Amino acid sequence: MPYEWTPPPPQTKSDWSLSLWPYRSLLRRDFVIFVGATMAMLALPLLAVLGSPVLWGLLPFFAIALWGIWFALNVSYKRGEVVEELSVTGETARLMRQNPDRTQQTWEANRYWVSVHLHPKGGPVPNYITLRGGPREVEIGSFLDAGERLALYDDLKRALNAGA
Repeated sequence: MPYEWTPPPPQTKSDWSLSLWPYRSLLRRDFVIFVGATMAMLALPLLAVLGSPVLWGLLPFFAIALWGIWFALNVSYKRGEVVEELSVTGETARLMRQNPDRTQQTWEANRYWVSVHLHPKGGPVPNYITLRGGPREVEIGSFLDAGERLALYDDLKRALNAGA
């Protein structure tokens, strides 16, 4: 699961925190290997036209294709640099979200008034999870897949009920 409890898992009224991040199937090292392998496969047909003027006609398309793959993967990787941190201490529950552009959004409420809500349908994603407490309702874990959100909902419900 792309989330981690500190200390694992909360079973008492003590302080705890939860860190969430998007799942990464392509690590940075694998990103470099993939782009290199793609470059090699795209360059293979160019060997047939090596030394002819046709090479110069195909070379810009080769470069554009390689740049497009690199750019798309890089943008996808940057968009996935989201981290959410839910910390429950004393009488306060605080959710901090760090966006890919390094801006932060925070939400704070009394820990005893915080409740977790699951919206199976009607939200922006299936099994949408929100935290309600204080002046507004906030989403948590929207970047997780539907099954991971269900597991997170159960864990959050159990953790917040243990602290009540």
